[in-house]
Amino acid sequence: MAPEITRIETTEFSYPLTDVGTDGGYNLAYDPGATTERRLFAIKVLTDEGVTGEFVGGNSPAFAQIHEVADHLVGANPLRRERHWSEIKRALRKYDRMGIGPLDIALWDLAGEYYDAPIHELLGTYRERLPAYASTYHADDEGGLDSPEAYADFAEECLEMGYGGFKIHGWGGSDDRRNVGREVETVHAVGERVGDEMDLMIDPACEYETFADALRVGRACDEQNYFWYEDPYRDGGISQHAHRKLCEKIRTPLLQTEHVRGLESHTDFIDNDATDFVRADPEYDAGITGAMKIAHVAEGHGLDVEVHSPGPAQRHCIAAMRNANYYEMALVHPDCGNTEPPVYEGDYADELDSIDDDGTVPVPDGPGLGVDYDWEFIEDHAEGGRTYE
Repeated sequence: MAPEITRIETTEFSYPLTDVGTDGGYNLAYDPGATTERRLFAIKVLTDEGVTGEFVGGNSPAFAQIHEVADHLVGANPLRRERHWSEIKRALRKYDRMGIGPLDIALWDLAGEYYDAPIHELLGTYRERLPAYASTYHADDEGGLDSPEAYADFAEECLEMGYGGFKIHGWGGSDDRRNVGREVETVHAVGERVGDEMDLMIDPACEYETFADALRVGRACDEQNYFWYEDPYRDGGISQHAHRKLCEKIRTPLLQTEHVRGLESHTDFIDNDATDFVRADPEYDAGITGAMKIAHVAEGHGLDVEVHSPGPAQRHCIAAMRNANYYEMALVHPDCGNTEPPVYEGDYADELDSIDDDGTVPVPDGPGLGVDYDWEFIEDHAEGGRTYE
């Protein structure tokens, strides 16, 4: 007999980010003495055979969508992931479908526990160590990443640690700080310092307000031979036309689709020549099931897929992808810790110093996601949640 889902539990909790504030807008930035409270969710899918699937991550809008579909999964066979994925995709057709991600990842974790195998093995292992790049916080005015030279210094530090790539999240936030000239200076400063030894990337996170801004920075990237240029436009990363036009004017490859939801939209972005690399994220893109579909579509078009953000699910996905180059270690800074939640027991971590001397991180090899969560911490910091049974 197959297992049957008997209960689904969700918990909202918070944790502090020390010495982290904002850059005057919506970006996280170094701010000594400040504390920012970050909220995440945790989910458990329990079965009548005692096998449980777990995942920590996601935000309030995603979990609001889970409330729309969780009742329908109670009583179902949790191993029928593809069927559940298809049905939930239809059920959430009026939304962005980000609620699929946490549920799907938890179901993959449950399957790994059931079969006593890591997720990457169920997917088909391609590798078990992942090259990482350092992905920075946004610029600050507090003595951290506060100048082009500071970014270059940090890039050099990351190179010495073993990182093979370095990505700039630069100048944004309030109008008086959003300075494209300083962004261009940073592109050059980092390129001139370490460009011959590292792959360099820049992610404006949709800060630029004009085509001219995007073009100026793109041409600076050309001059420094950047590896990719990501999400420049204020459009939010969704205009195929705009990014195709930018591709025509610069040499640096574009990395798009972080903010495009759905397999079909990713495919259309590729088919319309609006990106060179393809972005996927198991949390954003309908789970491990959705992220792997995107990777295979990209592979069929001869393109690479780069997985967004760090985490156990991301590691398992990259481990099963041939056409991926890097693991994103984010967000990192010379003076404050990463944004990862303090919920992992054991030696799993996504911090600046989590790489080995070769600049790689391991893929968890335990059943499912291969990590143990500190449920006592989650419950002690709980701010709400729901149970479906």
